[in-house]
Amino acid sequence: MPSDRIHTNTETDELAQVLGRTAQGDTNAQFTLGLWYANGRGVRQDDEEAAEWYLKAADRGHAGAQNYLGRMYFNGRGVPQNDTQAVAWTLKAADQGDADAQFHLGLMYDRGQGVEQDAAKAAAWYRKAADQGHAGAQHYVGRMYFNGRGVPQDDAQAVAWTRRAADQGYAEAQFHLGLMYDRGQGGAQDDAEAAAWYRKAADQGYAEAQFHLGLMYDRGQGVAQDDAEAAGWYRKAAEQGYAEAEYVLGRMYDQGQDERQDDAQAAAWYRKAADQGHAGAQFYLGLMYDLGQGVAQDDAEAAAWYRKAAEQGYAEAQYVLGRMYDQGQDVRA
Repeated sequence: MPSDRIHTNTETDELAQVLGRTAQGDTNAQFTLGLWYANGRGVRQDDEEAAEWYLKAADRGHAGAQNYLGRMYFNGRGVPQNDTQAVAWTLKAADQGDADAQFHLGLMYDRGQGVEQDAAKAAAWYRKAADQGHAGAQHYVGRMYFNGRGVPQDDAQAVAWTRRAADQGYAEAQFHLGLMYDRGQGGAQDDAEAAAWYRKAADQGYAEAQFHLGLMYDRGQGVAQDDAEAAGWYRKAAEQGYAEAEYVLGRMYDQGQDERQDDAQAAAWYRKAADQGHAGAQFYLGLMYDLGQGVAQDDAEAAAWYRKAAEQGYAEAQYVLGRMYDQGQDVRA
């Protein structure tokens, strides 16, 4: 929906200056006006207008406009979604050395979006952007080295590139660096370093890091053991829909860890994780229905959740489901 916010006098003055420069064919001004329409700054938000101004500058070789026009085509914003056009414009910008375009071109080759999937080309484009200091690209170069995709597997290179991105505050890299220290990948295992990097990413709202930091507090690894801290970080991750955290929070309520015993809460968190396909949560939600804890007792519901977990190979669910068949309980699918 278009923005109706009141624009400041400063923005109005800046808009007049930019419009004056666009009338003279200034590509930087055309690109700037495209950004303003895209973000609703100084003008009413309008993706089609943004794309038109990007195109004017892109046609005259402005790398930033080419990159942003490529993103518009990729996402179908202001223009019809078109992977071929997205790749073409992104490539024009990447060939001019635009680091963000190089990074996005790497993503396209990595995922096979608009181009044939090619890990080596993905790694090469990531590296071009990484060498210019692009944090996202540095992180992905690290992942390529870690997994041996497009480059030879090399833990030392993986750690080095991941650290470069992490040092720039890139949350995903901070999490993966924490994971490397946690597991001793590419260097010495170090719980304190792992917890420190998890915290940096967790403080930025990275759900997986919040969960792993919760685990560190739960187990007293790299930090003092603290059930309340563990539960707090699990909850932050769970509230973002991270299934493993939802499951673990359910277990805490189920078992009364940190004096939190609450069958209804346990069942509610199990259900959230179970609905995402978490086998353990499906089993325990089945158990809640089986025993009538936190939910009304219901053999059919219990069997349905046991079955979901059993079909994923969860041994306890397979055993209990078999026992229900043996005892003639309600196991309707």
